[in-house]
Amino acid sequence: MSSTRHRTLGGGGHHVLDHLRRTQAENPSFFYAIQGDNDHTCGNILWVDDTSRLNYTYFGDTVIFDTTYRRNCYRVPFASFTGLNHHGQPVLFGCALIFNESESSFIWLFQTWLRAMSDRCPISISADPDHLIQMAVTKILPETHLRFNKWSIFKETQEKLAHIYQSYPTFETEFKKCINETETSSEFESSWVSLLERYFVKGNEWLQSMYSARQQWVPVYMRDTFFGELSITEGSGGLNSFFEGFVNASTTIQMLIKQYEKAVASWNEKELKADYDTTNTKPILKTPSPMEKQAANLYTRRIFMKFQEELVETLANPATKIEDSGTVTTYRVAKFGEDHKAHTVSFNSFETKASCSCQMFENSGIICRHILAVFRAKNVLTLPSQYVLKRWTRNAKTGVVLEDRASELPNNSGGSLSVRYNNLRQEAIKYIEEGAKSIHVYNVAMDALQEAEKKVAAAKRKSPTATADGALGNGGNKDLHAAGDTQTVACQSADEKEKRIRELTTELESINQRCEVYRANLLAVLRDMEEQKLKLTVKVQNARLSLKE
Repeated sequence: MSSTRHRTLGGGGHHVLDHLRRTQAENPSFFYAIQGDNDHTCGNILWVDDTSRLNYTYFGDTVIFDTTYRRNCYRVPFASFTGLNHHGQPVLFGCALIFNESESSFIWLFQTWLRAMSDRCPISISADPDHLIQMAVTKILPETHLRFNKWSIFKETQEKLAHIYQSYPTFETEFKKCINETETSSEFESSWVSLLERYFVKGNEWLQSMYSARQQWVPVYMRDTFFGELSITEGSGGLNSFFEGFVNASTTIQMLIKQYEKAVASWNEKELKADYDTTNTKPILKTPSPMEKQAANLYTRRIFMKFQEELVETLANPATKIEDSGTVTTYRVAKFGEDHKAHTVSFNSFETKASCSCQMFENSGIICRHILAVFRAKNVLTLPSQYVLKRWTRNAKTGVVLEDRASELPNNSGGSLSVRYNNLRQEAIKYIEEGAKSIHVYNVAMDALQEAEKKVAAAKRKSPTATADGALGNGGNKDLHAAGDTQTVACQSADEKEKRIRELTTELESINQRCEVYRANLLAVLRDMEEQKLKLTVKVQNARLSLKE
């Protein structure tokens, strides 16, 4: 169990708070909160920007709560909520400074973060093994599957069993093999008992405690839950790499905001680059399968490459029918020469549904080679829709994302300024994303927005404030009537100014978007130039060698 720890903001803390206040003043949809601390010197701080909120609507199915600062003794207690976007890249869901580590503090943190995310709970959350975090997740996210970071457990095991690691050099390899390579719970149980007996550690308290918590960190027990991992080796150095290279043990609180902004900008740029590569370059197809061509058009580039890897492996993993009950057929799928690693696939021909004992689809959202081998045997030529997870597709960010948003607002009246601003802004973003795709859709979206602008202007004139002003202007006194006319002209002038500001803002956003695309294009061109330069250099060197010979 972790002990309660207290830290203080120090002199640089006000720099962070000032930044949060300024950001919220500029953007009402920016959210931050400080845990009950009147002088703001040691209260925990949470902040979530509007981009993080929007990303959460698309990719909030699995979350990583990263507290690397605790393991690596950072100067700043900086934690983050992150996830994975449609390219498998880290995406930010919020940040925190945790000065007071206690059960109540973590409960406040998760409760406040969940409120910022409109109370939408993730399917799963990964965190470092810690009793305080576990208690908070159990209370605030009772339906969310908590997974402990196994790499932290490996590291701590090495520290706890240093004498074993020194006396038996093979222990570490066999320990990790027991965790990572067992295919079933019974196989793990057998392997674990055998391991403890061979190295005479059956009575070790640390290993006993880890065994008791096995369902929260041993992969075989969590394969039926979505975590979005694309390979077993990912995250081997920690839970997430969003701030890797930007925030580390030497980062001071005075440097934090600058480094935070650099990390956000860097990953935004990487996502743009991945978007560009997905849209503007064609992957090399390795089979004549219509399913491969279909997947190439559906998935982002990285996800397609993972799917392609599974599809190609079906050539070495034949499916053998072992049982047929009519509607459901059971197959045994194993790689040539590896019959001991066979998997079982049940296939429902009526619904074109399959389930595999490896549970790769349930865990990662990408269909496995074993099911694909059965599809190949049954002549299923295209991917059934239920096996295409939208969050991995190139269209992951399209469509309605503000589910049940109206129910959040009291009496559907629009709620607070912050809520109204955030809702309208996110709706506008959808029009921008869709409208930019083609000139036809652009023209339709622009006409719709101009029509909406007229309706908003008319609504403003009919608002309670406008009505009251009109009543004053319609009185019998000529002076009052003149004042009303002057006020009407002033309102019209203000409306025209607001309209012009909106037009300029829209134009600026459009220019910024084009600049981002040009920037991504330029990066791609520069990369291609470097590759061509390298190839030419190699050719010149080879030519010189040939001449010498």
